[in-house]
Amino acid sequence: MKLCYLDAFSGIAGDMTVGALADAGAPCEAIEEGLRSLGTGAAFRFERVKRRGLSALKFHVEGGEQKAHRHLPQILRMIDGSALPARAKHDARRVFEKLGEAEARVHNVPIEKVHFHEVGAVDSIADIAGACLALELLGVERVHCSAINTGSGTVETEHGVLPVPAPATAALLEGAPVYARGPEMELTTPTGAAIAATLAAGFGPPPAMRLQASGFGAGSRDLPQEANVLRVLIGEAGGAPEALTVALIEANIDDSTPQVLGYAMERLLAAGALDVTLQPVYMKKNRPGTLLSVVAKPEDQERLAALVLAETSTLGLRIHHAERRVQERSIVEVETPHGKVRVKVSGSGAFAPEYEDCRALALASGAPLQQIAAEAARAYLANRK
Repeated sequence: MKLCYLDAFSGIAGDMTVGALADAGAPCEAIEEGLRSLGTGAAFRFERVKRRGLSALKFHVEGGEQKAHRHLPQILRMIDGSALPARAKHDARRVFEKLGEAEARVHNVPIEKVHFHEVGAVDSIADIAGACLALELLGVERVHCSAINTGSGTVETEHGVLPVPAPATAALLEGAPVYARGPEMELTTPTGAAIAATLAAGFGPPPAMRLQASGFGAGSRDLPQEANVLRVLIGEAGGAPEALTVALIEANIDDSTPQVLGYAMERLLAAGALDVTLQPVYMKKNRPGTLLSVVAKPEDQERLAALVLAETSTLGLRIHHAERRVQERSIVEVETPHGKVRVKVSGSGAFAPEYEDCRALALASGAPLQQIAAEAARAYLANRK
């Protein structure tokens, strides 16, 4: 599977995305030809520039009706009537619909009535369509994105001076990890946020991949503090598709009952913890206690840490960061004499019947649990031949 990783350490904008993907190998001529089919009357070009000494491609949109206000249906008709590949059309429509939902929410109007101001200008239409086309030209099947640097301060818009991130940008990035570092300015635009929020399958560190290409897309300014670029990494998925950075939350507890700790474990797993363990330990003054360990996604770290403090008697905890590797796996359903059982299969070929399915069938039928598991294993092996 071909992967693309958007490294938004200096924010993300539509023109930066197109420039970065072109720098990583998407043919500039093919991008320009596809965008001309939108019928905007604009011209498109790529310029090699430097940002803090880094070579990057700057994507320019020149001419066209830059100040036209368009509604979402009109923009979607432009996309549908273009010569873009089917998947690029589909993705561009999704991005604009996501953007329309955010604008409608911010301005409290139906999505069909949203006036696309800045994002309805020709350059923003070209940015979104160009990014989707470039991903298709590169053969990218899945997009991942880093935590996003939104910038800070204020930004001038047609609605006046607004705080950064702008309201539509903030709405689009809900649920995504964000931060602000660098100059007080807008580093992530609504267009860039819409591309990331719509197309990214996940946010965090780069997925495991065999790196094939990289590229830098230039922003409009050459900042004194940092390179104003978006980096993209292109590669083939590796054997560990869930190579993740995780947060390890730990607490030593010597004054809670087993019932309280068991309930805390249930709450943490239900709240999205990747794993929770309880381990007996000896603490200071030779007191027997329990080491509570929670494995969490980085974006869930603070929420789960607050849950540990709320549901246990600990007054403090430790947070470490580690890397997690998980083999590729799939689920196969098999039929046994007592009913259906799901079987988990790893990328290496190892397999195991799903315990909860076997348990449910054992309770319902009165047959021993081990018998149900053995029947499921035999059924899987028979189907695999």
